[in-house]
Amino acid sequence: MIDLVIDSRRRDLGGFEVGRVLPFGPRRMVGPFVFFDHFGPVDFAPGLPRGADVRPHPHIGLSTVTYLFEGEITHRDSVGSEVDIRPGEVNWMTAGRGITHSERFDALRATGGAMHGIQTWVALPTADEEIDPAFAHHGPEDLPTYESPDGLWARLVAGEAFGAKAGVKTHSPMFYVHWRLQRGARAQIPAEYPERAAFVAAGSVEIDGRAIRAGQMAVFAPGEPVLVTGGADAAHAEIMLLGGESVGERFVEWNFVSSSQARIDQAKADWRAGRMKLPDLDHDEFIPLPDDPPPPAGPMS
Repeated sequence: MIDLVIDSRRRDLGGFEVGRVLPFGPRRMVGPFVFFDHFGPVDFAPGLPRGADVRPHPHIGLSTVTYLFEGEITHRDSVGSEVDIRPGEVNWMTAGRGITHSERFDALRATGGAMHGIQTWVALPTADEEIDPAFAHHGPEDLPTYESPDGLWARLVAGEAFGAKAGVKTHSPMFYVHWRLQRGARAQIPAEYPERAAFVAAGSVEIDGRAIRAGQMAVFAPGEPVLVTGGADAAHAEIMLLGGESVGERFVEWNFVSSSQARIDQAKADWRAGRMKLPDLDHDEFIPLPDDPPPPAGPMS
């Protein structure tokens, strides 16, 4: 039933660490999901250094999806968006032919507090890789929820699953679900999609007689339902289910995703030369390409 278990690897983003799960050597994608980072849980004191922020940077060929269990992040991008995302909401940013954005901890800097969440990238189908960039913020009213008497609470974050459809525009068949599963409770992942995985963000679960713990992703074989049982080591487990249909192989380099290496090379050249517009409301600094010299003073464009 379990094809592979992936342990998250710690990555320092300059001000805080994340657990990187995808891409992973033998299994670089699950359905259209090409990147998966787990950040927190961590408690910040007031006065968080600005070095913890994610400064403006570019993307092509993908949608970024931000989802929080705790905390607040301020998103700004080059199509004019400025939105604070909080738990139970979704930021879905479609890069298409190119977008830039920043993610800053403005609220936590002022008051301190907990931060815990997931950011993932969903690769666009080849036909949609060069669409116009766009951003959408969705509140709980767009994200169907379900609660069983047996200890399962669920929210459909994006796509279609369990007979429901989220009010989030997606570009290929996929599902992304948040489960909260009580100790000893059982729930089943259906076999409707060819590629499926479950990531444990807190607590633990048991699948096919195997314990999957916080920071691990279980990738499943196709064709059979998967029974998940809440682990005994915590009152409940926080789990993200993800998958869908494959969009084909993708090149991934830095923040760029494409079916063409030549297109990534062009995006790198565009960013290096300052041809990609910075966020309207956050344009005084940016992240240079890895191994590039330090950026010049002042805005890039």
